[in-house]
Amino acid sequence: MNNSELLYTIALTQMRGIGLMTAKKLCEQAGDISLLFDAHKNLRDIIPDASDQLVALMADTTPALQRAEQELEFMEGKQMRGITFKDDDYPSRLLPCDDSPLVLFSCGNADLNRKRIVSIVGTRHCTSYGKDICNHFVEDLHTLDPDILIVSGLAYGIDICAHKAALQYGMQTVGVMAHGLDMVYPRLHRNTAVEMTRNGGLLTEYTTKTTPEKGNFVQRNRIVAGIADVTVVVESAERGGSLITANLAHSYGREVCAFPGRVTDEYSKGCNRIIYNEMAHSIRSAQDLFDIMNWETGSQGYRPLQQNLFVELTAEERKVVDCLADEEGKPAGQIVADTGLSFSAVSIILFELESKGLIDFVGGGRYRLIRKV
Repeated sequence: MNNSELLYTIALTQMRGIGLMTAKKLCEQAGDISLLFDAHKNLRDIIPDASDQLVALMADTTPALQRAEQELEFMEGKQMRGITFKDDDYPSRLLPCDDSPLVLFSCGNADLNRKRIVSIVGTRHCTSYGKDICNHFVEDLHTLDPDILIVSGLAYGIDICAHKAALQYGMQTVGVMAHGLDMVYPRLHRNTAVEMTRNGGLLTEYTTKTTPEKGNFVQRNRIVAGIADVTVVVESAERGGSLITANLAHSYGREVCAFPGRVTDEYSKGCNRIIYNEMAHSIRSAQDLFDIMNWETGSQGYRPLQQNLFVELTAEERKVVDCLADEEGKPAGQIVADTGLSFSAVSIILFELESKGLIDFVGGGRYRLIRKV
């Protein structure tokens, strides 16, 4: 990713009146995001059906570009990077999600395409029961596979408990924040956040000077849900942010697991409800999670316990399979270039092929064929 493309992508997110879905549509129609800014005064030359409102919104791009330049200046010389949806190291699991961010800001050394990623969420008002469950769960995950990446939201309660437990057992952990990388909220978690940047990192879609507004926390929950293979709810009241995350994960087609509790306990009611509604699997341990996910222990990666002998592929799926046939592994961007398919189409196909047990993640967000058809 060159700086100019990153600059333009950030700038597009800063255009007033242009929401995420509109911005994604513009990127797809324009092909090259720089065209949206280089020819913004003649937008219909690039997008013939652009509405009068969109033309008016794109008439002045200077403030957005200046804001993007400020962001790049802030990151310069620091252990920070901007990752656009076209980059090979963009979280591949996020790409199939319709509302995935155009750009993410990261601080630390985490591989956001780690072979196995588990999000752990729960109430801010966790009990000693919840803390014990969280600690033992992370410890057991480490025993089964120390390379698992633990994701949470750096909030009070279960979130910070999960991060601290991961650090204690030497596992990488990432905190998804509801504000920019120029601050840590809550301040009490600053030391933990600094430690996380040495073994994991911090992640956000928000630029600097963004305050942690209530709505931002709801928005960031979709990243917590979409970046992982599975979301685990440790404790939750009848309503709460962790249940929003669980709902989002379920809507993305990801597995959701929850630890049950006594029906009279306030912070077990949410977990018990999503288990009863069959949104979440009831688990007692990390081994239960591995069984549900059909994961082998160690770092061997996901393998379905049973595979269909005959798998039917669409024409587009066949293109991707053929593209990977003679390779040790290819990043998503290279697959797009080789197949001529759109980035969003390739992302969905990769997700489907992995579900069918035909491909697998390898290091650095690359994919390889593990079963020929």
